[in-house]
Amino acid sequence: MSDVGPGDFTRELVRWSETLAAIARTGLGFTQSLYEQERFQEVLHVAADIKAAADDALEVRREQDHFVQEWLESVGEGVPGYVTPKVAVGAVVGNERGEVLLVQRPDSGIWLYPTGWADVGYSPAEVAVKEVHEETGIECEPVQLLSVVDGQRMGFTRFGMYLLLFHCRATGGDLAGHPLETSGVGWFSRDALPVPTAGASWWGPSAFAAIDGLQMQAAFEPVREPIWRGDAG
Repeated sequence: MSDVGPGDFTRELVRWSETLAAIARTGLGFTQSLYEQERFQEVLHVAADIKAAADDALEVRREQDHFVQEWLESVGEGVPGYVTPKVAVGAVVGNERGEVLLVQRPDSGIWLYPTGWADVGYSPAEVAVKEVHEETGIECEPVQLLSVVDGQRMGFTRFGMYLLLFHCRATGGDLAGHPLETSGVGWFSRDALPVPTAGASWWGPSAFAAIDGLQMQAAFEPVREPIWRGDAG
């Protein structure tokens, strides 16, 4: 057996439940068969049981019916009903002093680079520029893509989400944190990041290397082997 801890197993439970729910919701979005609709709704209830069990392990109390209702409300018809991960865009912005731009989230007090959900009508790079200006008042230009990561696999979200992380160069503007989305904003050197700064151990080295002027290859997670346990021969 592989060496898997309770926390890892709980994350696997969440992954399984979200994948089952996505399959069922996509099926509900395409099928016209009442029989298949019933079967897909049954799969949703099974997925909700799995997710509720994971919540119990994490001591988060939400009812199984909550998940089913939440999933059903997101079902569309045809292509709009095809369930895909949400997309977030983050921006590591550097200045001429080699510092990184960070914002503090008002709900958690955690510091992180500017980030937000991708908006329809904008390219990913445009979202990065927009989020930086809205959250910090700083104007910037995208330089390179640093990473494309699976937030659920990385452990910082419990639903399907991809993060596109850009390195951007500050070009102007003045520090002015968004009054609702931030409780602090500032420039920080690599040796003086505020506490707590989220995930700096994984994004920090490549971010500061990019700020120093290095051309980086976009990082991504390796393919799991096997991707699913049932794939093993």
